[in-house]
Order: sequence, then structure tokens, then C-alpha cells
Amino acid sequence: MRLMYLKPRLKDLSQGSRIAFVRQIRHLTQDELADKLELDRERKRRTIARYENGTRVPKDDRLVEIANILNVEINAIKEYDFKKSVDIIYTLMWLEELYPEYQIDLPITYYNDNTLLISKFMNEWDEMRIKRSKRKITYEEYIEWKLNYEIKGE
Repeated sequence: MRLMYLKPRLKDLSQGSRIAFVRQIRHLTQDELADKLELDRERKRRTIARYENGTRVPKDDRLVEIANILNVEINAIKEYDFKKSVDIIYTLMWLEELYPEYQIDLPITYYNDNTLLISKFMNEWDEMRIKRSKRKITYEEYIEWKLNYEIKGE
């Protein structure tokens, strides 16, 4: 018997929705994530549910733990304040998950250190999208690339 895999749906761009999305990509339940975080029985499901519905924000050290357990770059699941290019880059990638039928294109004409990083990312992203559209990589490989994209120089 073959199990069917349903791709999770991103509810919105909130930190909680992104954590839930990645948790589901990793085929973990809230209880399993709580167990890996070694939360006590009484708080276990409630804490993860609160992270995911946005009523509680994980502290920095807890967020690092979650990123490690979910095997993602912390930038994929952190709160964005848009003071660094990485926040723009990851928001663009998450927008693609939220609106998969919309082709995101960001022509950059003014260059400074931040826009050079974004421009480099956009070129790499275009290459990955082309590979995906030509079925040279699977969705799973594509999402792994996105969830672990590292930005050097910031």
C-alpha cells in the first residue's frame, strides 16, 4: 500500500504558520515536536499550538532548538523586521508557498549591498524554479533548498 503525501498549505506569512508548515513538511505532529523540545506533559501541546497560532512567540534559544529539530535555516522561521535582506528574501520564498500560481519577479535597478544580495538570490531562485518546472528536481528538493537557503555577507 502506497501512502499519499499531501503538501501542507501555508495559512499566512506569520511566524506560527511558517513553523506549522515546516513541522508538517517534516511529518511531525505537535506532540512529536514538543517531545523533541522536551516540554513537560502538561504544557506540551499547548505550547506548540500557541507558537503556531501566534499567541506565543518562541524565545531566541527556543527558536534555535526548533530550527535544529526541523532541520531548517533559522531565517526560514524567525520573525521578520525587514532590517536585513534575508527577511525580504525569505518573505519572497514564503509568498510563493502562499500564492503558488503567482510568478514572483523582482527586477532590481538600483544596487547597493542589500540589493546585490537580493539580486544574487533572485538569479539563484530563477535557476531553481526552472529546474523544478523542467522536473530536474522534485518539490521536496526545491522546498529543502528554500528552507535552508543561506545568505552570506549579511
